[in-house]
Amino acid sequence: MDRDDPSRSNVDPRAFRTALGNFATGVTIVTTQGVTGEDVGITANSFNSVSLDPPMILWSLARKAWSLPAFLNNPYFAVHILAADQDDLSQRFATQGTSKFAGLAIERGQGNVPLLTGCAARFHCRTAFKYEGGDHIIFVGEVVAFDTGQRAPLLYHAGRYAMAVQKPAPDAPAGDWSSEPDSSFSRDFLIYLLGRAHFQMYQSLRADLERHAINEQEWFVLSLLGVADNRSIAELDRLLWVTGIRVTYERIAGLAAAGLVQLHGGHDPAARVRLSERGRAVVVQLVAAAKAVEEHAERNLGPGETRLLKNILQRLIHDTDPGQAPLTRTVDE
Repeated sequence: MDRDDPSRSNVDPRAFRTALGNFATGVTIVTTQGVTGEDVGITANSFNSVSLDPPMILWSLARKAWSLPAFLNNPYFAVHILAADQDDLSQRFATQGTSKFAGLAIERGQGNVPLLTGCAARFHCRTAFKYEGGDHIIFVGEVVAFDTGQRAPLLYHAGRYAMAVQKPAPDAPAGDWSSEPDSSFSRDFLIYLLGRAHFQMYQSLRADLERHAINEQEWFVLSLLGVADNRSIAELDRLLWVTGIRVTYERIAGLAAAGLVQLHGGHDPAARVRLSERGRAVVVQLVAAAKAVEEHAERNLGPGETRLLKNILQRLIHDTDPGQAPLTRTVDE
């Protein structure tokens, strides 16, 4: 073909794909059953609604896809809109040569189509039309049944998985701020919000700490030792100073006097610290209590918002990292 032929596209395929990646899409898994009874499923983000009356949707599949014959021969298929915590499932069904349905809880729909569980929504469809669309086949399905799990959806944007967060309406702020002295400060000042969230979650753990005569700073020290024991005082101080906690010899000596740790070495930042048997038992109890507080908060947020919150906090911590800790102080303040 002539290079100057106007019918020839001059679009760079890679650049075109990158540009299309700026459009955030939902992530679906489409399933059916093959002619020999095998379950077939693929990850796809080419899903769109077509009509409300009658209810119809569409999706597309590459002509070279190994699963194409199954979808061409079975008049039924199911589209699963994945929830925000199902990115592993998306990756599984996007990978060839794997036993995609192994170990999964499967239900059955019309045409004996396999149905996955825990999704944001599912659409049970009968193929109404098939169209040729370039290097893909477009399937238009009539929705014969559907269900929704009321879960936040998984998104795909710029080559990575993402999560959706609804923006609050301007006239409907979240929470009851009517008693706040300055609601704009309490709603919009990030340092205040982070401090308040920490204080309120810690309040739920305070009773358990007081029962063991431990304060918050000591709890952080014991938690680090529970993850990896036999640390030096200097190492504990380096790990905790970014939380506002300084670890000194005097603080560790207090934990040793309470029978929670064993201190090996003199009045020196290099002195080693290990959990005692009593200290390890206390850490296990307090970790269980802390996880209960965290799980309660996660249930209220939902898995998608929880993961998004943690990702944002990790980025914030990375971007505000103050670097190396200053020298350890010799006495507690």
